Amino acid sequence: MTGHETDEAAEEAAHREFLRLLGGLRIWNHPLPGFDPVGLPAEPVSLFRTWLTEAAAAGCPEPHCLALTTADTEGRPSARMMTLADADARGWHFASLETSRKGQELDGRPHAALLAYWPVHGRQVRIRGPVALADAAAGAADLAGRSPGARAAALAGRQSEVLARREDLAAAYGTARGALADDPRTPVPAWRRYLLEPDEVEFFQGAADRRHIRVRYRRTGGARPQWTQELLWP
Repeated sequence: MTGHETDEAAEEAAHREFLRLLGGLRIWNHPLPGFDPVGLPAEPVSLFRTWLTEAAAAGCPEPHCLALTTADTEGRPSARMMTLADADARGWHFASLETSRKGQELDGRPHAALLAYWPVHGRQVRIRGPVALADAAAGAADLAGRSPGARAAALAGRQSEVLARREDLAAAYGTARGALADDPRTPVPAWRRYLLEPDEVEFFQGAADRRHIRVRYRRTGGARPQWTQELLWP
């Protein structure tokens, strides 16, 4: 057997092992809460807050981390995990550098989707809609409330750019930490607060028998939005 054939055989064996792993994995092998779609709140944010609070109380790690999906001007999507800054009557809030990939994509195509998943309860929430950029003061206030490490990362900047050497990253963080030590309120003009104003919010409650419950809120109206509620097939 040649070296190439040996490599192929090893890859095939590794792939078979990976498929066996996937085939043996299971979800929701623990009791899940019920979800009665009767008597839902008129708007979605209060139910979202309840589900996030319940996930946190149940010990779900990092329940405030949501997947944010954006797209470039050609419609090619990209996703990453983001920390939720707030959820209120206006929508879902998050923050980032406007010079980052997500910031540039939102500048060119200001629509996005968020996804929350709490496996402890078999629940997920899907949110999508246009994204508005808050003013610089809101971005500064958001950054001021973050950890020293997060502020240093924002001040170092250059998120999503090619990193030639890891030493460059260490140097940039060292410079940023020094600047923050001198003035904790050192501004980062590129740090911005974003608001996703939802058109649709879908709540999914998983069930072991696969008779999942899905409820979709669809936004209607203008300055004072109203919401219609629909049950969806799982």
